[in-house]
Amino acid sequence: MATPPAGPVERAVRSDVEQLGDLVRIEPSLSEMAYTLAREIDAGGGEDGKLLPQLNRELRQTLAQLLEGRATDDDDDLGDLGSPD
Repeated sequence: MATPPAGPVERAVRSDVEQLGDLVRIEPSLSEMAYTLAREIDAGGGEDGKLLPQLNRELRQTLAQLLEGRATDDDDDLGDLGSPD
């Protein structure tokens, strides 16, 4: 059975995750969860759209968790730029 083409939300999520570069630790699992949630949103949110608010919240939380681990890594890349020396 062929996989249907990705909808607009799934394409956007995949593009966002791709910009993160190499995925580490639990990031591959979180990204797959995000793709699944986005696919469900693109499909209409089940139960005549009644699940859309819940799916949107979960997708936002999943993406936030993906980015959360990156925020500390990005700060480390600044090195001594924040110091006046």
